Amino acid sequence: MKTLLRLIALLSAVLIVSSAPPTCYSRMLSLSKEITESFRDLQISKAVDPCVETLPRLYLDIHNYCVLAKLRDFVAYPRCERVLQVSALKEKARSLYTIMIFYCRRDLVFLTDDCNALENPFLFPAVPSTIQS
Repeated sequence: MKTLLRLIALLSAVLIVSSAPPTCYSRMLSLSKEITESFRDLQISKAVDPCVETLPRLYLDIHNYCVLAKLRDFVAYPRCERVLQVSALKEKARSLYTIMIFYCRRDLVFLTDDCNALENPFLFPAVPSTIQS
């Protein structure tokens, strides 16, 4: 009986810990990955309007200071407003920008300001999520 109670207590503790609300940083990170993946999917989709090919590249690294300008430029891009997927992507980008500027600015640490790394993401290594000693 004691073993069963311990097991229940242990499982309850695991559920409580795993259900903690996301931090500002984790929300920014997950939203930036979601936006980058959605943009990539939009680019390779053949059923989308040809104007999608003219959109500015959208690779986001929240550790790069230039990401703020990249988000502003993407949201302000005047074409493709009639394409629903682009409008939804712009809304997500606007949300990320708002979160970064207003809600989570104290949690954000920029490790670089290399704007070229956002234009050519495969030429530069990604910022590691953990630092190994």
